[in-house]
Formats: sequence, C-alpha cells, structure tokens
Amino acid sequence: MKPETIHTVVFSPTGTSKKIASAVARGIASAAGTDPAETAPLRTIDLTHTAGASVTLPADTVAVIAAPVYGGHAAPTAVKRLETLRGEGTPAVVVAVYGNRAFEKAVAELAGLAVRQGFVPVAAGAFVGEHSYSTPETPVAAGRPDAQDLAEAAAFGAAVRKKLDAGNLTPVDAARLKDVRTPLLPMLRFIRFVLGYRRRQKKNPVVYLPAGDAGLCTHCGRCAAICPTQAIARGDEVHTDPARCIRCCACVKGCPVSARSFHTPFAAALARSFTRRKPPVIHL
Repeated sequence: MKPETIHTVVFSPTGTSKKIASAVARGIASAAGTDPAETAPLRTIDLTHTAGASVTLPADTVAVIAAPVYGGHAAPTAVKRLETLRGEGTPAVVVAVYGNRAFEKAVAELAGLAVRQGFVPVAAGAFVGEHSYSTPETPVAAGRPDAQDLAEAAAFGAAVRKKLDAGNLTPVDAARLKDVRTPLLPMLRFIRFVLGYRRRQKKNPVVYLPAGDAGLCTHCGRCAAICPTQAIARGDEVHTDPARCIRCCACVKGCPVSARSFHTPFAAALARSFTRRKPPVIHL
C-alpha cells in the first residue's frame, strides 16, 4: 500500500504525544525513499483543545493516533474527542504515551476505539513522555521524549511503512503489548504509598488541583489558552475549576513566569519509584 496522506491525530496537552506521533509519521514518510513523488504529505489533526467537526479519513490514508495515559487508561478526554474521527478500513498506528510508570490497558483501549471508528490498527506502541507531575524537585521521565525516543519512534514508523508496502494490512492484537517490568522493591514501595494514600483519602478527602500564585501571576492568559478543558478563566488565572481540570499540568509547564504549580503526594512517590528508564514497546 502506498499511502496518499499520513495523518497524525493527537490529544497532547503538554506536547509529548504530539512529538512521538510526529516522529512515527516522519518515519512512515521517509521510509518511502528520497524521491519527493514517493513521499506522502503529512497532516495533523490536533484534538487537544477542541473536538472539532467529524472527520473521515479514507482507506488510502495512514493515521497515527496518539494520546496520553492517565492512571493506566487512555485519557478519557482524548477518547471522547477521538470519537469524532471515522475511518473507512483505514490503516492506523495507535500509540499511548505514558510517564514511565505503566501503560496498562491504554494501548488496547486506543486500538479498540480505532476499530469501532472504522480503522484497522496495523501497529501499536507505548512510548514514554515526561510525566505530567514531573518537576525539577520530583523528576519523572524528565525531558522525554528525548532524541533517543524520537529516533526509536521514527524507526517504528519506518517498520510500519515496510509492512504497508508489502501489502500487509493485518490488524495487530494490542493487548499483547506488556508493560516493562519495574524492579520489585520500587514497585512494592509505590503500592504501599497508594494503599496509604487511599486510606487517608477515605478518612480525610483532599482535592489536589493546579493553582496560581497571585504574587507571581501576570495575567498573561497563557494558562487559560493552553488548558485543554477550559478549566482556567481568562482574568482569573490563579484559580482552577475542579469540575473541568484533568490534571494534565499543561498550565504548570506552560506558565512563562512559573506562577502555576501542582502539589500532589503522587509526584514524590512516582519520582522515588520509577527512576529506571523504560524503553518503548511496539507490536507490528
């Protein structure tokens, strides 16, 4: 199969999923060779800030569908917005991007969604991106995807192109992708933290939200503009709507004066327990 167009379809509040999807798409395109006539154009459907109108991608297109992992699942907001997308037996590469802990069911969920929407998941992968909760004090996969990650994503794309060029549109079983194992002691330490956290929340519930520092905030409005769920109102940037916030921390990472912050005990627990670099996991 020679794709006429390669579409990246992303929900990516902090940009990590978009970087991986773009690298995969470039790999699919570049594997065709150097002749410009043989290179399919790249297009992007960015669902981060709006679901947009319903879009149908034809069978002569390849879709690279990427979304972040929240709590072991495909981000619910991403799933809802991806439901506006339709395929016509269109080959798709499904990619989940997680914060170095675990992707669990996320890739299989994205693949299942793709099938329901009319796509054929011909390849699947899980890649690591900087965790939403990562800060300089509590780093979790800080700086990822880095150059190595992006090179591996491009190589994955090139392998997908070889499969397509061979006329192989066999769907993959994304459930076969397995998490990279975390060493036993760090995992037990994290499980112990989670159990204790749940007990404390049951006795004394606490809602953790990103918030602004009134003394630092310049009311530039950037946090409101980049929030994917409109949880921050322009002119009231120090507050966050708890009913809308998905804790993606785009506002924290995107604030030009570091006026936004998010303090959750999970950040330190993740930073302590998941320090070992995890490689991507792919299936074609």
